[in-house]
Amino acid sequence: MEFRNRRNQPPAMDDATTSNDIRLREGSSIAQRLVVAGSAAAVALCFTPGLFTHDTLEIIISVVALLVGAGFVVGIMMAPAVVWIITPDEILIGHQRPFGKLQTRIVPKDDITGLQVPGSKRVKARFQLVFTLVSGERLTSPPISDVTHVRDTVARIATQFDVPHVEEPVNPLDASNSEMHLGEPLEAFSARDIRIVALIAVALSAVPYAYKLWRGWPPSHVDILLLPLGAIAAFAVYRYANLVTGAFWIIREGDIRVERLWGDGQPRTDHIEGHEVKTITVDRRGRSEDEHCIVTIRLRSGRRFRSPRIGSRLEARAVGAEIVRRLGIAAENNKI
Repeated sequence: MEFRNRRNQPPAMDDATTSNDIRLREGSSIAQRLVVAGSAAAVALCFTPGLFTHDTLEIIISVVALLVGAGFVVGIMMAPAVVWIITPDEILIGHQRPFGKLQTRIVPKDDITGLQVPGSKRVKARFQLVFTLVSGERLTSPPISDVTHVRDTVARIATQFDVPHVEEPVNPLDASNSEMHLGEPLEAFSARDIRIVALIAVALSAVPYAYKLWRGWPPSHVDILLLPLGAIAAFAVYRYANLVTGAFWIIREGDIRVERLWGDGQPRTDHIEGHEVKTITVDRRGRSEDEHCIVTIRLRSGRRFRSPRIGSRLEARAVGAEIVRRLGIAAENNKI
């Protein structure tokens, strides 16, 4: 998306802060949209054989599945791209759908009466700017990509627009914090919960065997094999359940404290210092680069540490850059 003249159409915009402008963008790339839309279309096409049967119910299910899939594909491909440029005197907003015309809007400084910075419910360290206008209208910006400088960004905008009483956002990843927190403090599962899950695993493995006995049928080899597998699964739950609680990173000047739990619930702590780091990268763990990016640190000893989920690639890169600064990681080891 591009704006072409200075006032109504400023230069093409990305997620960066240059000179006196704050630039924000929202919207998946065409490649990402094609992947998601292609997956949805593939699932929908799996129902097409039902169209060629003589079963009315199967035909109805197939038609509904195809219509839902088509609607999902259209919704993904037609989602708009939104860009904002926040200047000292105004907000320039661009809104464009694929194959559509660019729509622009200018919000003068004098029209802004309030500013709030709510956090995201899905991603803890994601913040958006919500402006209240004289007319009562509320405008919500794309997410702030540099999640390590949210407080500075909000304070700067509040000052330049003369907006009083802006509540400071609670940001665990802000660079102004002496300690940046990634993830949640860990808590071991209760023994009662672990026993319940272990018993469920045993019960599920015994269901096919018990059903065959109840019906008077001879159990198959698979039914018999499930019994010891259920016992093994129950033992694994009882012994290693706490390993899935993840990790909690505390990023300080000079080191990172990584807190995890052993299988029995006992705490385990590791420390990462800058001179130990071989490479630091931003990786994707999940379906998209908009929600599931993390920071991965590989040590010279061969060990690898993956951070809790951060968010988009831009947000993860901002966190990674602050880690590089705090740990003093050498430039040749920075692969962000």
